[in-house]
Amino acid sequence: MRFGTIGAGVVAQAIARHLVSAGHPVMLSNSRGPSTLAEIVDDLGPLASAGTVAEAAEADMVFLTVMWWDIPAALADLSPWDGRILVDATNQFAQADPIEVADLGGQTGSEWVADRAPKARVIKAFNTLHASYIAANPRHPAGRQVLFYAGDDASAKVTFLQLADSLGFAPIDVGALRDGGRLMQVGGGPLSALHALKQD
Repeated sequence: MRFGTIGAGVVAQAIARHLVSAGHPVMLSNSRGPSTLAEIVDDLGPLASAGTVAEAAEADMVFLTVMWWDIPAALADLSPWDGRILVDATNQFAQADPIEVADLGGQTGSEWVADRAPKARVIKAFNTLHASYIAANPRHPAGRQVLFYAGDDASAKVTFLQLADSLGFAPIDVGALRDGGRLMQVGGGPLSALHALKQD
């Protein structure tokens, strides 16, 4: 599979490092252009590359890691998703300082994202974990780092499960984007910021 990131901050870099360590190619992108990512890509190694957002979005699985307010611009004018997997790692913070959670009415954050990425198979994941927990080795002496995920497409969830498991995480399916997404959502979701290890 080919992997891409929309956003190249600490979360994207942490995920990309796990991917390249497992032998997967990954293309990182941001709003400022590939030339700004040279140092990051060099640090990640030969399996990492930099591209435009449009190029990274052509990957088989794309990780969305931008700030909430940047999502509409990041997803605008991309080629049709045609069933490619979009992993939404965002949280719906309307602003960062002071922190304010966006009011989406009855929607979850990933349902809102899915509306802006028609025909993408959206998986919600990584948003409940602090970046330092994502970046660390998910395999611990006491167990593996639990990674909650949700989605509406069964085959996309299987693909994500297999990937996350191969990277060393302990993936746990919490349901569809609506019900599972609510469990994972900032502003009241009981799984938000919950860090746990699974003993195998």
